[in-house]
Amino acid sequence: MTENTEDPAADIAWMRRLAEEGAETPMQGASILMNAGLIFGAASLFHWAQITGLAPLTGPVQGLGWLVATVLFLLVLAVTIARLKREGGVRTARNRATDTVWSALGWGIFAIFASMAALGWRVGDEGVEIAFGLVPSVIMVFYGVGWAVSAAMHKSRLLWGLAIGSFVAAPLLAALTGSANQYLAYAAALFLLMALPGFLLMRGSRR
Repeated sequence: MTENTEDPAADIAWMRRLAEEGAETPMQGASILMNAGLIFGAASLFHWAQITGLAPLTGPVQGLGWLVATVLFLLVLAVTIARLKREGGVRTARNRATDTVWSALGWGIFAIFASMAALGWRVGDEGVEIAFGLVPSVIMVFYGVGWAVSAAMHKSRLLWGLAIGSFVAAPLLAALTGSANQYLAYAAALFLLMALPGFLLMRGSRR
């Protein structure tokens, strides 16, 4: 005869702890979001400067800023991930879900640019120029999804505000397609909706 060791009260308490896990735990990886906003925001400003003639570089060099920004971000990302692993600490379910969604969004953005390269190979530069005009909007939609998931996991109204702001920015940026001001506005969106929140979240996690 086996002994019944079930304890419903203990099971309920355990489930409650899981549901409340990380309720007071700050969002991790905020420095990655800050770096992404700063680096790609600066690249957008540089692209705007090229279009307006403030940085007189034309031809193939015009897209070099984005390539440099991507390489720089990947280097910073590798260093940041290594640092976070060394620091260790408690990784809650909320932070694991947040890390996963932002990582997936990063791969999604990479897939967009890979798709653009395939489009350019298939239809030529004209098709790429049209698609490139929508890239800032698509990326802001991705960021909106990232902030929305983070807001739901961390139960944060402020993060919901960032999600809404990102979704609103997407059509506004699309309306500026073909204008140099699109990249100026895109830089502002990256600084305000990625770099600044990332910095504030990073500072809050250190308190």
